[in-house]
Amino acid sequence: MARYTGPSCKLCRREGVKLYLKGDRCTSGKCPIPATREGRNEVVHAPGQHGAARKKLTEYGTQMREKQKAKRYYGVLERQFLNYYKKADNQDGITGENLLRLLERRLDNVVFRMGLAASHKEARQLVLHGHFTLNGHKANIPSILVKVGDVIAVKETNSPKIKALVEGLADVRAPKWLEIDKNGSAKVIAMPERDDIDFEINEQLIIELYSK
Repeated sequence: MARYTGPSCKLCRREGVKLYLKGDRCTSGKCPIPATREGRNEVVHAPGQHGAARKKLTEYGTQMREKQKAKRYYGVLERQFLNYYKKADNQDGITGENLLRLLERRLDNVVFRMGLAASHKEARQLVLHGHFTLNGHKANIPSILVKVGDVIAVKETNSPKIKALVEGLADVRAPKWLEIDKNGSAKVIAMPERDDIDFEINEQLIIELYSK
């Protein structure tokens, strides 16, 4: 299964924003992207030999960067992302919101929203290792799209790490489209809405890019 295996911090530096790809490290002082630019002189450069060069983005470049940011945040590759766009474009409603809704409905993202993983990458790994069930059946495909009424649950395990994650659910603030049981399960009670997505994405720029 294809996936990005390079350094995660390099992606954040390229986009100039925190993509929260490494969990707790992204909120620590070790993160190369400062939490706030106020009162700081540091400038985050893009990776590479010419990363420090100041370049004014064209309209196309701005759209491309927004697409790359969304793609990398959710941990999907180019062909997957394009397929999500095509599916969103064929659905009723606003294409940009449809696209984000599809990405939010991925099983690995649901695991992340449940608070059982510190990043989308970790959530993907947990799903691939078979730690979850979907409606009582084994589910080890991160790209499965959940629907209203689906129940995602942690499989019974002796893993101390998984048990600790489940115990931590009591402190999780779940999105309103998920109903979380503190025993390690969540039920999809509605489709995710645009307001449920707290990561800053300008989906209109992505739609403009693909509409060319």
